Amino acid sequence: MDALFYAFVVFLFAAVILGVEGAYLWWVGKHGAAARRVARRLQVMSGSPGRSGERISILKQRPYSRNAAFDRLLHRFNLAHRIDALLVQAGATTTVGQFLAFSGGCMAAALLLSLAWPLPPAARLVIALLGASLPWILLRRARQRRLIRIEQQLPDAADFIARALRAGHSFSNVLQIVGNELAEPLSGEFRIAREEINYGVPMNEALHAMAARIPLTDLRYLIIAVLIQRESGGNLAEILGNISGIIRARLKLVAHVRVLSAEGRMSAVILSALPFAVLGVMLATNPQYVSLLWTEPQGQRMLWQSLGMLVVGVIWLRKIIRIRI
Repeated sequence: MDALFYAFVVFLFAAVILGVEGAYLWWVGKHGAAARRVARRLQVMSGSPGRSGERISILKQRPYSRNAAFDRLLHRFNLAHRIDALLVQAGATTTVGQFLAFSGGCMAAALLLSLAWPLPPAARLVIALLGASLPWILLRRARQRRLIRIEQQLPDAADFIARALRAGHSFSNVLQIVGNELAEPLSGEFRIAREEINYGVPMNEALHAMAARIPLTDLRYLIIAVLIQRESGGNLAEILGNISGIIRARLKLVAHVRVLSAEGRMSAVILSALPFAVLGVMLATNPQYVSLLWTEPQGQRMLWQSLGMLVVGVIWLRKIIRIRI
């Protein structure tokens, strides 16, 4: 009797589990995300009246967020488009939504950190803004490093394209060869251009899109030379060889200028960081002595005036040491 009872309980438990699982699978198959996607595609293909008024976009559009509603909201703002352009130029894999979330997290962390000291609300706001600007600074530095790397690869790429053209390859095949043979990050951009051409994008538009992704004057010269040669003819290999020599000479001059301006750049960094370093040391050693700067009205005025003078000095030094070639 006991064995039959236990067997009945086991079979009943298994039947209940299988029934629940079967109901779950049926619900997912009928009302799940995959089922909704399939139903949506079938309605579009069949041209049903329920979908006749909806505009379907076939244009390639980078997602700004994994959430569909938030993605549509971000696409309405120009700031989101600018952030996405910076992310593309920096070679980052994060989306605009993730970047904004990281900026908000840094701002909240800086604000919580400022609560450890008796600071005025204006100072807390400045600290929070500085924390929010940290991801922007890191993103712009990553973008600058990537663009410098691409700029250094451009002479070799121009020579490579010129040699391939002399060997008898077509320009579309040259794009594929460059994308496979050169090092990153420039090879990836050539692969994207080649894939766009394979998908039916005209070569002019693909090259203009690459110039938009990489805002470098030297690359634009190279692309303009290719486009002019396609319209009017000429020896493209010789033109690219000349452009390669010009780019190498300009990079050599830029390196020479950076060496000559290294002392000024180091002085700018030291002078900009020195007030904050001294303030940090005094906060650690004698915080009551330094607290007069934000507890007394005269100290607050002095603090804001010194901050304004510091900002003006940093901008002035940046203008002096930044030499465009």
